[in-house]
Amino acid sequence: MSGDLQRMDDEVEAVNILLVDDKAARLLSYRSILEPLAQNLIEANSGTEALRLLMERDFALILLDVNMPDMDGFETAATIHQHPRFEKTPIIFVSAINVTDFDRLRGYKLGAVDYVLVPVIPEILRSKVGVLVELFRKRRELQISNLRLADANAELAHANAALHSEKNREVHRLNQTLQLANEALEKTNSNLHAEVAERSRAEQRLQDADRRKDEFLATLAHELRNPLAPIQSALGVRRLMQPRDQQDAELQGVMERQLRHMVRLIDDLLDVSRITRDRLELRLEEVRVIAALETAIELAKPLMLDANQHLHLNFSGRDCIVRADEQRLAQIFANILNNASKYTPSDGNIWLDCQADTAQVTVSVRDSGIGIEADKLDVIFDLFRQIDTSLERARGGLGIGLTLVRRLVSMHGGTVQAYSDGIGAGSNFVVNLPLCLCPALPASEVQTPVARSLQRLRIYVIDDNRDAADMLALSLSTIGHDVRTCYASLSFVALASAFLPDLIFMDVGMPHLNGFELAPLVRAQSWAQNSYLVALTGWGQEEDRLRSRAAGFDEHVVKPADIETIERICTTVQNGAVRRQ
Repeated sequence: MSGDLQRMDDEVEAVNILLVDDKAARLLSYRSILEPLAQNLIEANSGTEALRLLMERDFALILLDVNMPDMDGFETAATIHQHPRFEKTPIIFVSAINVTDFDRLRGYKLGAVDYVLVPVIPEILRSKVGVLVELFRKRRELQISNLRLADANAELAHANAALHSEKNREVHRLNQTLQLANEALEKTNSNLHAEVAERSRAEQRLQDADRRKDEFLATLAHELRNPLAPIQSALGVRRLMQPRDQQDAELQGVMERQLRHMVRLIDDLLDVSRITRDRLELRLEEVRVIAALETAIELAKPLMLDANQHLHLNFSGRDCIVRADEQRLAQIFANILNNASKYTPSDGNIWLDCQADTAQVTVSVRDSGIGIEADKLDVIFDLFRQIDTSLERARGGLGIGLTLVRRLVSMHGGTVQAYSDGIGAGSNFVVNLPLCLCPALPASEVQTPVARSLQRLRIYVIDDNRDAADMLALSLSTIGHDVRTCYASLSFVALASAFLPDLIFMDVGMPHLNGFELAPLVRAQSWAQNSYLVALTGWGQEEDRLRSRAAGFDEHVVKPADIETIERICTTVQNGAVRRQ
């Protein structure tokens, strides 16, 4: 094995990450955040020192402070990427102040892949750095495979050249020469087979790494739901309280919109993980397309309102029915509307049209945005693909929304296509879905509920996350219920037997005794026969809901639960809900 090959093999095991900041305290914080990744963390106190270290070794990525004396982050990045050896080295800028769109554009032109604002959120920084490290490793592994294959090809070419030369010089010794050449060829083929086998193993390692990445995305999305739950509950409590002034109401709205946006991003992460593992499921039923479109508009409306954009509707296919998963159908149209809003400037226009013929319904979302280059129309649905323009960068995104659209449309038996006349000409996304060949849905019969006096409920919240338990309990107390909390699953049965709760909110992922193990124990108590059990969890697939039902839960709620969901559950119990048997 050559020296370069050996060096690259070593780098795959643990890569170098350069941390550049003139503040020692920040360097220490970066190190504490990134040490769980088990990589080589190398520090530099200035741009000049960073350049010196770059000449000594290779780095998978550079975490670079923007505001440094003498040579700031932008100058350092420009100098680094002027060198051919480092022009592809990814740079994450760190800034203690808000950066303008011009600064972001300047950074991206200098080769930055992302910005991180101080104070740094450890999970986000580790996630971004982890992705870049994994990409660096994969690139190194591929280079190693290519070098090995090149070595094998060189050996084979050398053997063939030796055979040709020997045949020309010693015709009279043809038999002996052929025998020697065949032996050399056999050896070369053996080496080639070994290299091919090694390449297959390398490909398998790449597949394993990709699988681990998918599992990581699923786990990351689940874990992100846990801290969002108490935030959601706290915002629900604030909403139940009267705002002091208009400014307080506006702040409440901002926090709620951003939390909903974070939940949608987490849902997208879960969905893309399920898609890559072929675990995405549909609940098919007869659905009015107009209902899914109205839901999608509600989901996309906050983004459009923030940008002061104008939505124009034309629903000539109002009564058409498709066989679909209504929630997923709304997700398709909401993702396309969000995409149109992200790529359309303020005061721009978005047109949503729905038309139908005898066989299919066509929904198109057209915008007056930045448009799409012709050579990118076929790749914008690829995973993590984003259009590289300053306007788009200002809006951000994970680059997975359109991937979900294409897969979900395909699972519904339809097609989706993007059209654009080029940069500045806007874009048009067209979804075609087959109509349901069955009679129209009957109008639903509206039943007037029987009026009941809604009593004050006795409620227990059990969660090992104290913040989550306390915030949910505060929400329930604010709407008038008698609430107790428990942080340890092992002691819950004894505590609850003295309180006799009507309703129990139980976290599933608790240590020592998880919710699936605790629920049957609760159900075995005589006082719990009519108690209503709600599972709180970050997992929301059908198999997870079935598992909750089998354990004895009456309802399965995916974190973070909003105040409307909590109130609905309480009202259900107050109205005399009969526990499922």
